[in-house]
Amino acid sequence: MKFRRKLLSAAAILAIAGAAHAQISGNVVKIGVLNDQSGTYADLAGPGSTLAAKMAIEDSKAILKGLKVEVVSADHQNKPDVGSAIARKWYDSEGVDVIVDVPTSSVALAVNQITKEKGKAFLVSGAATSDLTGKACSPNTIHWTYDTWELANGTGSAIVKTGGKTWFFLTADYAFGHALERDTAAVVVKNGGKVVGSVRHPFPTADFSSFLLQAQASKAQIIGLANAGADTTNAIKQAAEFGIVKAGQNLAGMLVFLTDVHALGLNTAQGLIFTTSWYWDMNDASRAWAKRFAAANGGKYPTMVQAGVYSSVIHYLKAVKAINSDDGTKVIAEMKKLPTDDPLFGKGTVRADGRKLHPAYLVEVKKPSESKGPYDYYKIRATIPADQAFRPMADGGCPLVK
Repeated sequence: MKFRRKLLSAAAILAIAGAAHAQISGNVVKIGVLNDQSGTYADLAGPGSTLAAKMAIEDSKAILKGLKVEVVSADHQNKPDVGSAIARKWYDSEGVDVIVDVPTSSVALAVNQITKEKGKAFLVSGAATSDLTGKACSPNTIHWTYDTWELANGTGSAIVKTGGKTWFFLTADYAFGHALERDTAAVVVKNGGKVVGSVRHPFPTADFSSFLLQAQASKAQIIGLANAGADTTNAIKQAAEFGIVKAGQNLAGMLVFLTDVHALGLNTAQGLIFTTSWYWDMNDASRAWAKRFAAANGGKYPTMVQAGVYSSVIHYLKAVKAINSDDGTKVIAEMKKLPTDDPLFGKGTVRADGRKLHPAYLVEVKKPSESKGPYDYYKIRATIPADQAFRPMADGGCPLVK
C-alpha cells in the first residue's frame, strides 16, 4: 500500500508539472518580428529590431531558467494585406505567440485586429498612430515606444510657444500621417497657432517638389513634416535645394529617427527640433547596450524603435514566466500588472488602455562642431515626465477604460 501511494504521489506530481509545462504552447515561446526589412523603414526598424529581440532573450536567460524562446522575422513591405497574411499564417500554423515592432500604422492596425481575434499578443514599437490606445485599443495589444499624440505635444507645443504660429503640413497619405497631422494640428490650435493648409503625398515617394512648392506658396512659418524615414529625409534635402529655410520658413520634423539624422548629416540636420522616447547616449546602461548593438549591427547605432523592441520583449518574457503561460490575453494582462523595469527605459508602467508610460525628450540636433563622435547627434532640451508625455487615458476613447 505504501509503495502504491508513493507511485500515485509521483504520478500526481508529474501530472501537475506536465500541466504547468503544457501552458507553454508547443513547449516554446515564439516571437515574430514583423516590419519593413528592405524599404523606407528598414534602417530604423528592420533587421535591427530582430537583433534587439534576440538580445532581449539573451539578457533574460536568468529569468527564463530553461524556457525555450525562438525568434522569426518577416518583411511586411509596408502593405496591410501583406502584413495581415503573414500574421494569420504565423498565428494559425507556425506557432507564433507574440508579434513585435510593426512600423507603418496601417499594417499595425490590421495586425492589431487579427491578434485580438486569435487571442495572441501584440507589442507595438514601430507604429505611431495613437488610435492603438484610443478607438482601436485591444486587450491583446501594448503600444510601447511612442505615438502621434506624444510627438505632437512634445514638438508642436514647443515650436508654437517659441513663435512658430502658422503651419502647413506635408502629410504621408496613410493612417500614420493622417493621425500625426490631426494630433499636431490640434496642439497648434490649442496653443494659439493656426493651420493654413496641408497636402498629402503618396507613401513612399521620392519627389517632393510639387508638395514643397505648395508649402512655400502658403507662406506658413512652419512646414510640418507628418511623415517618417526616407520620406522625411528626402523632403528635408529637397527643401534645402529649394532654399526654403534660407527664405525664412522653418521645417518641423514631426517624427525623426537617429538613422534619419545620420542619413542627412549634421550639416543639413543641425538645429532640427523633435521629440523622441529614447536616445542611446543618455546614461551608462543605454550606452553599454548601444555599443553591444552596434557591434552586431555593422556599426549602426540603435533607434528608439529598436530599443523599444528590446524593452517590450524583456517585459513580455517576465510576464510569461510569472504566469507560466504564453496565452496572449493572459500575458498582456500580466504585463499591465507588473511594473516595467529594463536597462533602456528604466522603471515604468503599462496602463489599462495598453499605453506604456515613460518620459519623452525634446531634442535638438547638434552642430557638426558640437559632435564628439559617431552618432553623437542630439542635445536634450527638455524632459517631458511620463505622466505628461502621453495622452490622458480618459481622453482616448478606449473601450477598455471604464
